Amino acid sequence: MNLRGLIPLAGFFVLVGFLAFSLTRDPSILPSELIDKPFPEFELANLAETDTLDASLLEGKVSLVNVFGSWCVACTVEHPQLMALKDETDLQLVGVDWRDTRENANRWLVRHGNPYDVVVFDPHSKLIVPLGITGAPETFVVDRSGQIRYKHIGVITPEIWDDTLRPLVESLQAVQ
Repeated sequence: MNLRGLIPLAGFFVLVGFLAFSLTRDPSILPSELIDKPFPEFELANLAETDTLDASLLEGKVSLVNVFGSWCVACTVEHPQLMALKDETDLQLVGVDWRDTRENANRWLVRHGNPYDVVVFDPHSKLIVPLGITGAPETFVVDRSGQIRYKHIGVITPEIWDDTLRPLVESLQAVQ
């Protein structure tokens, strides 16, 4: 019996096993090395180019930091939920406009509404790289001391807000 001929077949079955296992995993749940660590230091202009912003803007308030871009189709899907959060919560919403132009971002926010208390402008990924962003939208929950407590990849739907993010935000806001 020629066992050498079985090696490709065994390799095929190992590959199928790995692929089958990966299909059972939720792609929006990726581990983040940043959980329970300080939000990365940065110094970038705001979208209006009137101020220089840094990580200190996250201290003292529980914040949702949302990475978006005018080019991002999924961000347009998520945007109504962020507008609702602006109206329904006292949560600080910080936008990070990524890989964009000021003109396109401002036009997009005028067209869809601006839910953000402040928008950090990051056209060259200076903040995005240390955050480990893989695509937009991605959102971080940051506590009052500037520690990242949760990372959500993808669109924030009403269900995700109600089932995952709201309970976390409310528990962080209850801590003085």
